[in-house]
Amino acid sequence: MVLEKVGRHLRRQDATGPLPVVFVGHGSPMNAVEDNSWTLAWTEVGRELPRPRAVLCISAHWFTDGTYVHVGERPRTIYDFYGFPPELYRLDYRCPGSPELAEESRRLIRTADAEPDRGWGLDHGAWVPLRRFLPSADVPVFQLSIDGTKPAAFHYSLARELAPLRRRGVLILASGNIVHNLGQIEPERDAAPRDWAVEFDRLTAELIADGDHQRLIGYRDLGDAALASVPTPDHYFPLLSALALQEKGEEIRYFADGFAHASVSMRSFVIG
Repeated sequence: MVLEKVGRHLRRQDATGPLPVVFVGHGSPMNAVEDNSWTLAWTEVGRELPRPRAVLCISAHWFTDGTYVHVGERPRTIYDFYGFPPELYRLDYRCPGSPELAEESRRLIRTADAEPDRGWGLDHGAWVPLRRFLPSADVPVFQLSIDGTKPAAFHYSLARELAPLRRRGVLILASGNIVHNLGQIEPERDAAPRDWAVEFDRLTAELIADGDHQRLIGYRDLGDAALASVPTPDHYFPLLSALALQEKGEEIRYFADGFAHASVSMRSFVIG
């Protein structure tokens, strides 16, 4: 489901104002080739976002032991999935990297020893939505990994350290899914969502509206629906990274929601 048309509400940032932060529920790799309500919403938002100097992507699919920033000049397209139609493996998002801004990001991070990486690139949590947001692939993109050995509060704190990038022309794209339980998916994309998925997605939206980030950080204490919705934290931590970058008084505007395959929330929003 697509919500309000965000474009008419997005303000154009001046030279010193912060660029938006985007959280996208990226769902299936098939969203790279399928036209549906979610991908159409991504395309619309992409047309309305200010053109950034670069994009920093925090994707659920670069889940590491340690913290890494990709500093390569030409990130490769990573096909980190299997069993999909051949057309997906022929896609290639050939954008430049941004070694200078990647190194600047490393210097901003104090919560961890962020190591430079040249072997990664863009996983499907990055390039699938970027094909809709920035189809020309002419804006530099670099990724920050998610340290799977660290708790939720660590990722929230680390993301806050990246806030100065928003005033240096960097659009921060956090890519995951609020509800992501592949063990409970249905084959049909439009299958009715699980009750617990609806419950946790709704609760998350309420806590976001209340600005209650601490309860979202402590999601494991939010009941059985939370535990079913977030069996592993990889797709949830990007949400916390995005919320950590919300400045006082900044609004959050949803541009898509709904569920795919019964147990994946597609809720997506723009901050700023």
